Amino acid sequence: MGEINPTPTKSGKLSERSWTFLVIGLTLLVSIVSYLRYTPTARPPGGGASVISPDLVPLATGEEPVEQLFVRAGCVVCHTIPGIPGAEGRVGPVLTMGDSARLRLADPDYHGNAKTVREYIIESILSPGTYIVPGYPPNVMPRWYGKKLSAGALDKIGAYLESLTAGDTGR
Repeated sequence: MGEINPTPTKSGKLSERSWTFLVIGLTLLVSIVSYLRYTPTARPPGGGASVISPDLVPLATGEEPVEQLFVRAGCVVCHTIPGIPGAEGRVGPVLTMGDSARLRLADPDYHGNAKTVREYIIESILSPGTYIVPGYPPNVMPRWYGKKLSAGALDKIGAYLESLTAGDTGR
């Protein structure tokens, strides 16, 4: 087997073999750079909507209309919330907390600190891993809402969800 000689031949041109190695090397270099620059879009388990980035969620003060709070926080992407336009998500449970929160608080698998429905709702937003609703995947709900939702926003969201029961299909 001959040596690779990248120097020009007597005619001043690179050999065919040198050109082949040069093209392959450049192709590999471009491929490696492209691979290193590629950052895939994060998706929840099983596909579906993109994971919500905290940088895209503005601080909610609680002065906003309740519908806008749910949209700004991204709740509508994953949850069905009666009375909130576009809140038809399928990743998280339906948020009819007037009924379901009482059942969850009584569940022997619940190990949180909430004593009331409103406390449970707020705890679920600020510390979503405290209780995972059976049938739903863990670690899907963002854990940074405490940095983006003021106490007023949390209270307004809690009051709205606490008022919803399984019989509500809209408001």
